[in-house]
Amino acid sequence: MSVHVVILAAGKGTRMRSSRAKVLHEIAGLSLMEHVLRIAETLSPATTVVIVGHGADQVEQALAKRPGLVFALQEPQLGTGHALLQAESALQGQQGTVVLLSGDVPLLRPVTIGRVVQHHHDRGAAATVVTALVDDPAGYGRIVRTGGEISAIVEHRDASEQQCRINEINSGIYAFELGPLFEAVRQIGSGNAQNEYYLPDLVRMYRERGLGVETVLLDDPTEILGVNSRQELAELAAIMRTRRTEELMAAGVTVIDPATTWIGPDVTVGADTVIHPGVHLEGRTAIGSHVVIQPNVRIVDSTVADGVKINSFCLIVESQIGPGASVGPFAHLRPQSIVGQDAHIGNFVELKKTSMGRGSKANHLAYLGDATIGERVNVGAGTITCNYDGTAKHPTVIEDGAFIGSDSQLIAPVRVGKGAYVAAGSSITEDVPADSLAIARGRQVNKVGWAEKKRAKKP
Repeated sequence: MSVHVVILAAGKGTRMRSSRAKVLHEIAGLSLMEHVLRIAETLSPATTVVIVGHGADQVEQALAKRPGLVFALQEPQLGTGHALLQAESALQGQQGTVVLLSGDVPLLRPVTIGRVVQHHHDRGAAATVVTALVDDPAGYGRIVRTGGEISAIVEHRDASEQQCRINEINSGIYAFELGPLFEAVRQIGSGNAQNEYYLPDLVRMYRERGLGVETVLLDDPTEILGVNSRQELAELAAIMRTRRTEELMAAGVTVIDPATTWIGPDVTVGADTVIHPGVHLEGRTAIGSHVVIQPNVRIVDSTVADGVKINSFCLIVESQIGPGASVGPFAHLRPQSIVGQDAHIGNFVELKKTSMGRGSKANHLAYLGDATIGERVNVGAGTITCNYDGTAKHPTVIEDGAFIGSDSQLIAPVRVGKGAYVAAGSSITEDVPADSLAIARGRQVNKVGWAEKKRAKKP
């Protein structure tokens, strides 16, 4: 049977105190909504409907690049039952199972939602409710059972004193068969403390009609935690961070201080890599094996090969680092930079759209932009490729084995030939032939005795 997904994303999120829609706030570099959509994708849904309301334009714009989503507007917001009803037109004529998710619940594991759908199908249920046992059930709907079977869900505000002591709660995650669903939803009343159409009322209605209602109890209650405030956003981010580092450590990665290490959901890390405190690995970064990443490094959308050492306080964005290379400390690799095998990028060196060949070195205080640097090149301290003329960027080429003396300026476009030398302090404006020495600086003049005469003139 086909599976369809409906995601509730119409809430205002008043306690967030934000001009952004609540579901667009981020955890681990992805919006809450993106996390939920990734969960939904694991079910290979035939239809995915997103119920929008507050900030509808923001949400639709943020998800515009995702193909196949159907948006349905809930206006006004009159509860979860009313929200689900807005998906009816998108699902009209369809058959199968509807899985209802919340756009602010990002910690649900794909294996869990897969188990829910499987249980729902195996039992032939009309509805399946995901539940959890918690120490403090305040604010949650309570699962009322009769003879061990679920008979009702009672919202906290409507619960009796005895029902308030129940610690099995409703997660707000369901699976429904499409057949009886929308007819039943239209019959939900609003005679409750909030004058809303409570979707949990379907449990009682289904039981009265003799339709099968099942439950799936979660092993880990944190999976159903939602975000309603900035504090909860931070709390869920911490849980996701812990999950991620635990996964990597189980796979053979050393994470010295998981509490201060941030590793995104799309990052891969090879075995026997050591990650020190304060490291942020973001986007689609791929880290090889036997890599050492020292404290306070940020790497975004980059590839780091085996055996690399990244020293402290480096920023690396959209770049590639070859096997055995060394970077930092305090290095900045801007987008489209390539550091070759066994190359060295040292302290306070910045690369921008530059490739550094195998075994080449720039160990100190250099800016290398729009440059192609060959193998075994030595770039001295203070070297600058002057790539911008105020209107356009120009390339610099340094061929294999060249030596660039300290405090040199290579004024692009310019080429330094294979094996050539550039004398320290030179401003190179013309190509340097292979195996040549280029000296481009003012001739030194020593005025003997000048300082002694100057001192003698002082009163």
